[in-house]
Amino acid sequence: MNKNIVSDCQSLTDSFIVEFLVGLSNEFITDTKYSTYTLLHHIPVVYLKMRIKILYLFNIFIKNVLSDVDLSLPTGTSMLADAVRSIKSYIVYNTKVKLIITVLEETYRTDETQTIQLDSVKASTCSTYKDTIFYQAFRQLYKNASLSFRKLEHARVWAVTYIGMHSSDSGGPYRDSITAMCADICSTRLPLFILCPNGRTNSGLNRDRWIPNVFPPQTTIPNKIKNIYIFIGQLMGMAIRTKNLLNLQFPSLVWKPLVRQSITVEDIEAIDIQSFATINELEKRVKQTKTMNTSVTVDSEEKYTDNIDFLFDSIMSELKFDIVGSNMKTYELVPKGSIIPITVANHKEYCLKYREYHLQEFSRQVDYIRQGLYSVVPWPMLALYTPFELEEAVCGKPVIDIDLLKQQTEYKYENDHHNAPYIKRFWTVLKDKFDEEQKRLFLIFVWGRSTLPSRAEDFERKFSIQRLDAANDVDKMLPSTYDS
Repeated sequence: MNKNIVSDCQSLTDSFIVEFLVGLSNEFITDTKYSTYTLLHHIPVVYLKMRIKILYLFNIFIKNVLSDVDLSLPTGTSMLADAVRSIKSYIVYNTKVKLIITVLEETYRTDETQTIQLDSVKASTCSTYKDTIFYQAFRQLYKNASLSFRKLEHARVWAVTYIGMHSSDSGGPYRDSITAMCADICSTRLPLFILCPNGRTNSGLNRDRWIPNVFPPQTTIPNKIKNIYIFIGQLMGMAIRTKNLLNLQFPSLVWKPLVRQSITVEDIEAIDIQSFATINELEKRVKQTKTMNTSVTVDSEEKYTDNIDFLFDSIMSELKFDIVGSNMKTYELVPKGSIIPITVANHKEYCLKYREYHLQEFSRQVDYIRQGLYSVVPWPMLALYTPFELEEAVCGKPVIDIDLLKQQTEYKYENDHHNAPYIKRFWTVLKDKFDEEQKRLFLIFVWGRSTLPSRAEDFERKFSIQRLDAANDVDKMLPSTYDS
């Protein structure tokens, strides 16, 4: 094995790995073009190459044993399964994808494609969430989704008839329905998700992220809402299977539990910069009060008692055993918590309950989403995904890759090519002049989808650019769409 590790890169068979290694500088010190990678820029290239080769060989070994590991076993019941799950971030995506595709092909269904009817006029008025495109589709698809969504790559899971529009679904209306459903999910039109606190206050990171709606911790979430969350998970499973991607603006606190990773304080602060401000300030003041009294004399102990009592009786006197949730509503942390003051004796319990609430605030909602996801895609395969990989498998790349789209483009006119002047102008405008939202709107207009596949092989077909041969004044022509 050592001989292979230190041998020339020609001994490696994976073309991507070879291209990466060949592209590295031959200088002993890492080339300046890697200076943006703060953990790598100081490492000599010879060591980078060795690390890449070790990683490559590791993936060869792990690929040979993955099919024999039962990843469905609960944590703590199999040392081997636990070990594989713990190193999943070192397993390259292509290794995972090959195994996952095999399992998906073994579990697909050939059920007849269901045709659903959608009323876009009713959805445009949206007097109730039941008028939305999402809910119209949910009512017609939910009953058999766990089976009917198990389609092969690029398959259409349902066909769409738009009421009053006389549309023929050759793919465009289907993709348009998915885009409309995602737009409903990340909106206030449904009682499922709310804009995160950072978005509402226009502060901190992730201001465009949507989090599960908040329900009182002591009450049961209604079955109808529960089933809709399950359906969203089933849509995620459909996206993984068919590559019909979803535009869902969810933060890490949604994706991590879906691959059974625990969320952290940092995940909560990423969507609510003020989430722990109250208890952080409380603990800071208690600590400062203690450090001001380092002597062990009776006088200093009495002074400390006076200071700490003053802290809770005056500065912190308004605190009770309750909390303001992410929906700006107040919930009790313990029974009758709204009338229990925070004191020296119970402030540690208060801080503990406060953190527990924030870390568990969305656990039930995400658990229902996970149930739906696992009903369409076998859980053992998802155990190999990192949260970021799951998000990319469901939603595609977070940034629209115009270079990838260009690679997957064909030109219908015989004399057109990438270097034709008007074609070059088209790509320059799209790549350099459009912002991300404009690129997304462009995709929706020409393709009925708001995201791109992550890899070239995931494209169902080429993006097509065709000249318009107009008999009349071209500036008076209306846009035309073609779908095949």
